Amino acid sequence: YHAIALYSKMKSSIPTLLATVLGFSAQTAAFAPIPTQSTSTTLLRAAELIPEPEGGEELLKMSESSLPGSRMKNMGPAEDQEEGVFSFWLTAKADGAKIKKLRTQTEKEASKNANFPGFRKGQIPPWAQPQMTGFAVQEAIIKTCEESLEAYGLENLSGSAGEVTVNEDIKDLCKGYKSGGIAFTAKYNGKFDSAVHAVVESPAEDVVVDVEVVAEAE
Repeated sequence: YHAIALYSKMKSSIPTLLATVLGFSAQTAAFAPIPTQSTSTTLLRAAELIPEPEGGEELLKMSESSLPGSRMKNMGPAEDQEEGVFSFWLTAKADGAKIKKLRTQTEKEASKNANFPGFRKGQIPPWAQPQMTGFAVQEAIIKTCEESLEAYGLENLSGSAGEVTVNEDIKDLCKGYKSGGIAFTAKYNGKFDSAVHAVVESPAEDVVVDVEVVAEAE
């Protein structure tokens, strides 16, 4: 499981965030690789997704064009939360073009301050590439989860209550990643957007016709 804040707006710059991802302080120019991070680029398999939970109520999307290929289920009232808060399960795919854009932006920003021993200034060493890919994938997953709220007519929760848990290990999702979208499953707590669902669910008022009055008029 991998819990990430869904709606905390990032105040740090990408280089500062990368400092955390890559394991060095924002003020340190040189740092060593993280030995536990796999740098293999030969694994091309897709990570196995955590099985779908049983039960739950399948939700309909607000628009068929929203978040194609995704599914959302309401798993019932969320534990230790106020009334009206539910637990939702999502399966979706982080868009490949979005991952590529974030990956390019990440490397561009990181190279501005990169100064690794044995490498030219601004050059990112091979062992750091997987960490940056993981950073881009995580960001793409966060954005996809944000999009799922609008797609299914949901409201986010503030603070830690609004965290999303990615059921798969992001490191596993990134193993051997070359290009394209990445499928994942996640769960988070939220509310139904009352404004949206009031419009969608309100049936048209029945028109009652008094047959006798109509007959007399004729």
